[in-house]
Amino acid sequence: MSCATFAAYQIILNGYSVSFSFEQFTVKPKRGDALLFFSLFPNAIPDTRSLHAGCPVLEGEKWSATKWIHVDSFDTVVGGECSDQNENCEKWANLGECTSNPEYMVGSPALPGYCMKSCKAC
Repeated sequence: MSCATFAAYQIILNGYSVSFSFEQFTVKPKRGDALLFFSLFPNAIPDTRSLHAGCPVLEGEKWSATKWIHVDSFDTVVGGECSDQNENCEKWANLGECTSNPEYMVGSPALPGYCMKSCKAC
């Protein structure tokens, strides 16, 4: 999962914008502008306010360089087996983190936890 997105824009003449639908907020980048936004809260819960769409370019071309900063590897599928995703999970579970930090440890309906095995959540 991406936790931050950075995009730098070049060569836009008319029409392009980035629309964040939840906030009803639109950014119209100009040449040389950069946009940085986060898709996770600090506690690793997804921030749905970051959902966005690129509106069409009406004139000219859009050139952009985008860098996604990920929390974990994005090329492997997590799930299926009951496991921990962090080597410190057992220690954290013994310290009570399963109840004091359930979003990260156990997860939510939107995102599985990283320490489900140690928290006996699966």
